[in-house]
Amino acid sequence: MAEQRPILVTGAGGGVGGVGHRVVARLSSSGVAVRAMVHREDERARALRAMDGVEVVVGDLTRGADVAEAVDGCRRILFTMSVSPSYLEATATVAAAALAAGRVEVLVDMSQMTVSQMDLTSTAESRQQHQHWLAEHVLDWSGLPVTHLRPTVFMENPLFAVLAAASIRRDGTIRLPFGTARTSPVAAQDVADVAVRVLTDPGPHVGHVYELTGAASRDMAAIAAELSGILGRPVEYVDVPYERWRTEELAPAGLDPHVGEHIATMARLHGENRYDRSTGDVAALLDRPPSGLDALVESRAGDF
Repeated sequence: MAEQRPILVTGAGGGVGGVGHRVVARLSSSGVAVRAMVHREDERARALRAMDGVEVVVGDLTRGADVAEAVDGCRRILFTMSVSPSYLEATATVAAAALAAGRVEVLVDMSQMTVSQMDLTSTAESRQQHQHWLAEHVLDWSGLPVTHLRPTVFMENPLFAVLAAASIRRDGTIRLPFGTARTSPVAAQDVADVAVRVLTDPGPHVGHVYELTGAASRDMAAIAAELSGILGRPVEYVDVPYERWRTEELAPAGLDPHVGEHIATMARLHGENRYDRSTGDVAALLDRPPSGLDALVESRAGDF
């Protein structure tokens, strides 16, 4: 039987990969009632309202009154939020509201895999990554029934879906400072499908940490070869020195400073081989292999 109380999905307007939006769409198509929390009233909110069984609420994840109103009557929660300087404050606010509401069955936390390589003294990571590390601790300390999802880098991350796509479109190259390091990007749809699996049957998953990767970890030359086959034209990986890449490729993208620092750090950590990770969690949870890069190209064909 479908969950009768609405499932709360925060960050439903979408960010990198739009996991929240994808989860709402999947739940709606399955006949599950959803309360979708968005930060502002815009075309994304209107698109959510057009889905069957979806109630849209507009609010700020750092405002206790807004979050308490969104949580009221919900026992299953997906907490996801775009990269933001206020991420940790939002996490604590959601945890406090969930505790005050009581009888929460599961809070699914959208974290990131970098935190599995961190501790209190880590200094190499971005401010956003440190907030994710602390956020997991806040949720664990809260005593709420939590499931942490730790995706590795999304295929839809600006490193691939914006910067690499632009250089592929321009001259058939992927220009990134990764050297010979390996990476295992995961599709946002796979992460959303895992979240749906946990939200609709939370019992077996409470207290677990799932590390979500693509099917295989490989270097950028191998990824370029994959994209060549998918696109039907040559794609070559060009290793660009990190500082030159920041100046010539990243800076022109005009990203918000907090987001830009996070993306720059991810690129540096890639070069240090921090993203050479591969797990079987996606396949085990979804009973199918992780999606390949063809899924990214099909969904964003014009970008490439």
